[in-house]
Formats: sequence, C-alpha cells, structure tokens
Amino acid sequence: MRHHRWTRVLALLLPLALFAAACGSDSSSVSSDTTTGGTSKDLKVGIVYDLGGRGDQSFNDAAAAGLDKAVKEFGLSKPKELEPNQGGENRAQLLRLLAEDNTNLVVAVGFLFADSVKATAPEFTDSTFAIVDETVDAPNVASLKFAEEQGSYLVGAAAALTSKTGKLGFIGGVETPLIKKFEAGFVAGAKKVNPNATVDVKYISQPPDFSGFNDPAKGKEIANGQYAGGADVIYAAAGGSGGGLFEAAKATSTAAAKHWAIGVDSDQYNLVDASLKPFILTSMLKKVDVAVYQTVKAMVEGETVGGKETIFDLKSDGVGYSTSGDNIAPDVVTQIETLKKQIIDGSIKVPTA
Repeated sequence: MRHHRWTRVLALLLPLALFAAACGSDSSSVSSDTTTGGTSKDLKVGIVYDLGGRGDQSFNDAAAAGLDKAVKEFGLSKPKELEPNQGGENRAQLLRLLAEDNTNLVVAVGFLFADSVKATAPEFTDSTFAIVDETVDAPNVASLKFAEEQGSYLVGAAAALTSKTGKLGFIGGVETPLIKKFEAGFVAGAKKVNPNATVDVKYISQPPDFSGFNDPAKGKEIANGQYAGGADVIYAAAGGSGGGLFEAAKATSTAAAKHWAIGVDSDQYNLVDASLKPFILTSMLKKVDVAVYQTVKAMVEGETVGGKETIFDLKSDGVGYSTSGDNIAPDVVTQIETLKKQIIDGSIKVPTA
C-alpha cells in the first residue's frame, strides 16, 4: 500500500553542501525571528515523515494534508519533505539537515522521533521543532498529542453495533503504549454497547521491531485469520499495514457474510481504491492534519509554539470518526453521537490501557 521512494532517501545522503545548495533554489529569505516565525514569505517549514512517508493513506498522509493546507493558505515556500530509511536509523540526521538549512519549523511525524528531537533541538535553538505523539520538554519543541482512546471508543461502539457475530478484531502495528491506547478505547467502546462482544487482539511486531507499521502483507494475513475465526468487523491501528486489512475484508466477504474493516488516522474511505470502499465501515480520525496546520498557522501569526504540549481530543475536534460512504447505519450514528457527548461532558471516562 505504501510506495517507498528510496531514490529520494539516498539523495539525502549526499554531502550537506549539495543539500544546502538545493534548498536555496526554492526558498525565500529566512526571518531573523525563527522561534516565532515571521511573515509567511519568510517562514521555512520542513517535515520528516514516519516510515512509509507521504502516500501511506493513513498517518503520514494526515500530516501531509495539514501541511498542504498551510502552504496553500499562507503562501509558504515549498517545504522540504523527508523520510527515514527502512530501519529509521537516520531520523536524527534528517532533522539535523533541516535545522542546518535554517528551517524555522521542523515537524517530526511520530513518537519514534522522540530521542532524535531530544538530541537535536538543544543544538538548534533558532529552529522550532514540533513532534507528533510524544512529549519533549524543551523550550523550542511543540508537543502535539491526541486522545486516540476516545476516537477508538466510538469506532469500537460502531463495530459492536454493526457486527452480526459479536466477534471483533483489533490489529495493532507495534505493541507500544501509544497503540495500546487505541486497543483500550476500541475494546471499551465495543463492550459498552455489547457486553458480550469479544475482541481478538493481535500485534504485527514488538519493539524494537517497528516494521509492523509498514507491513500490509502481514496485516492481511492476520485479518484473514481473524475473519476465519468468526470476526466480522476488524479495526487496524497499524499505519500502512492497514491496507492489508482492507484487502482481506474484500477477499473474505460473501453474499451471506459481509466483512467490515475500520480505518485509522485519515478518512481512509476517501483514499483507497474504489473496489475497497464498500468494506470500510468507518475510520477513527486522528486529526494530525489539524495539529500540523494549527502549528504552522501559529508560527505564521508570530506566536511562540515551543515549550507547549497540546492535547487534541473529542472536545477540541482533534479525534473523531468518519461517515463517508454512508456505510454506518443511521441508528448506529445516533448512538455513537450520544456516546460522544457523554465522553465530552465527562460522564464516560475512556481507559487508556
């Protein structure tokens, strides 16, 4: 599902002088006030995606959408967009390349950048760094975090309300505390509307192996097994690996037994091939696009974003669920909206583990 562009990554390993020269060809002059930004013309933004990069139809594409919106709205120079190598060992190097090029705002997409941001940010205090999904306590780092468990609770309820068998599946990319939040919310939401529902939980890989976020073949294999075991709705919080779930839902569905898939991060109904759309019940929206856009906007307006942690939850419309394609029955949407209000007003406390 992801299309890697290793040629571009290899190009990043050329000498820094060549990189800097290339940057000069499409960037405006840099504002002297790099912490708070400056004018749109002066602001230089760079982004380092997680594994798979732009085109993963999930987590990275959500970040890219926010960046694209900001570039268009504020007339920014074309951002530098980088992507780690397959093992991710060069994350710090890529952050450093952007910072050494006098990039005002360096966006790191994913918690796997935490150590790299911690090591790099103190060396480049004239740049502001923003990291998604992790808190880094530094005066020039903006920490962008989400209440993934809340959005997952809603799609868990949708799954249990839609299921004919009462058997559900959850596929996590890598078993980390972050992805456990998705699992916890999903299970809690399903149990809320159907206490007898069961959830078959599987993880593709274990740390320090993070390939589970980029292995659609393994995602499909696990989903096939869960569907064969009786599950008829499966939720994948697994980045690009989720593409395998969609393929499995299509391949195993029959006229008598429809199999559903639930997407994550982006509204994946709008991103997949048309042949897969009928099998996507909903997607848990983790609005990384909103987080990236708002951070760039704040910089453009001269605000200091470093040293702050922002939590994007249901109340702030930072997470949610999609209804694209009208695959969710109207009565199910009504019940989900009731649960959503109860989470926002505090009468439902969603677990994170």
